[in-house]
Amino acid sequence: MTSDHTSTTTTEPPAEPPAGCPAHGRGAGGLTRLFGPGAEDLNALYERLREEHGAVAPVLLHDDVPIWIVLGHAENLHMVRSPTHFTRDSRIWTPLVEGQVKPDHPLMPHIAWQPIASHAEGDEHKRLRGAVKASMEGLDDRTLRRYINRSSQRLVNDFCESGKAELVGQFAEHLPMAVMCHVLGMPEEYNERLVHAARDALKGTETAIASHGYVMDALSRLTARRRAEPLDDAASKLVTHPANLTDDEVREHLRLLLFAAYEASVNLLSSALLQVIIDPRFYAKLNGGQMTVPEAVEQALWDHPPFSTIFAYFAKVDTELGGQRIRKGDGLLFAPAPANVDPKMRPDLSKNMRGNRSHLAFGSGAHECPGQDVGRAIADVGVDALLFRLPDVQLACPESELRYTQSISSRHLVSLPVRFEPRPQQDITHKPSHTNLPQPRGQWSLPTRQRPTPEPLPEPAPEPAEAPAPTQAAPEPVQERRPGVWRRVLAWWRGY
Repeated sequence: MTSDHTSTTTTEPPAEPPAGCPAHGRGAGGLTRLFGPGAEDLNALYERLREEHGAVAPVLLHDDVPIWIVLGHAENLHMVRSPTHFTRDSRIWTPLVEGQVKPDHPLMPHIAWQPIASHAEGDEHKRLRGAVKASMEGLDDRTLRRYINRSSQRLVNDFCESGKAELVGQFAEHLPMAVMCHVLGMPEEYNERLVHAARDALKGTETAIASHGYVMDALSRLTARRRAEPLDDAASKLVTHPANLTDDEVREHLRLLLFAAYEASVNLLSSALLQVIIDPRFYAKLNGGQMTVPEAVEQALWDHPPFSTIFAYFAKVDTELGGQRIRKGDGLLFAPAPANVDPKMRPDLSKNMRGNRSHLAFGSGAHECPGQDVGRAIADVGVDALLFRLPDVQLACPESELRYTQSISSRHLVSLPVRFEPRPQQDITHKPSHTNLPQPRGQWSLPTRQRPTPEPLPEPAPEPAEAPAPTQAAPEPVQERRPGVWRRVLAWWRGY
């Protein structure tokens, strides 16, 4: 393979250009920085890099640490599906081996190797990944969706009477945590403090370490409880899996599931809500029955993947990718955001990707996200439940005033203010139960009153006063029970 693009590799960095110049944000060797001035709009930066270098571009992380970013859709797929050439084990990364990456590097929590499935290889990867996959695949989809719906209704109840809400802080950041606590087996731990701790730990603030410790304490308690008394939840399946995970391994994978699924679901749910609210193409089609909510969510996965890039893959051998020479020990960023808009894959971004799931929002290959079905369910049911309760919801500010926090790894909507016609709260105190369903056929009993004969005997004639009495005292089950049963089944299915 030969490259149509060449990159500057001079050792003397050029003078720092003024802000607004295409070269603004250049670092050592003239390479583009993915941070600081000039990197405020990373999506636009990715397109400039694509024009300059092609499908794989050399860039700089914080402290001017060199790394490649893979921009092409096909090239990303090739990388994650080639375990003989690329690994997630950062211990072979040349800048790390040579001491260029300091222990206090801002991205060290993402880069540092850990004994977890997403960093393991070979038999160890199969052992750990098998346990994690089994813990997520054992979920009952119908039960999960009912729980998501009931949690959504509870959150909507908190603001439906006011006629206004901020859907990121009051809905999108709470629903995924409630659901993940339920999935992992610690619904009693879900509260405002846990939501704040998770958000704080992921933002990397000054209190992030303390917040991370608070979450880990909750996961440690959960591990101990499930070790003593396994139930039917993800934590129990990790504890009891034949892979024989240690307590530390269980805790670390619970942390991975909680943080990764939570962050991904918050971003996906926020993007999907914004999309169906402001984009007339989607809202009109949803109301007109031409597009389902899952299809709108899938479009959001194309246009706004929950993670812009994933840290990271590392070359095990000298190789070539996207026309670039990759040396053993080089690091590469798996990048769903630019890959999903690769012109070779999507020459016309205005066209809907309905029915096409070949996006890279959940990765691919050996490390493909094992919890993607949970993330899709949270977004599908959450958006549907909110629109069902508040069908007239609309943006309460100009779209241009919406703010985002953007990092190399993700783009997070800060707030989503909306307004709608105030509506009363909905009763969700009654938990779904099979006791409300019709009795099984084997338990049905025939009515004591016999059906009247088709042709009444001439004599004796029935007395008029007694004729309506049986009807009022014992209504015909077939005529009156059917509507009630359907309503109860529908309410049970939706989780009301």
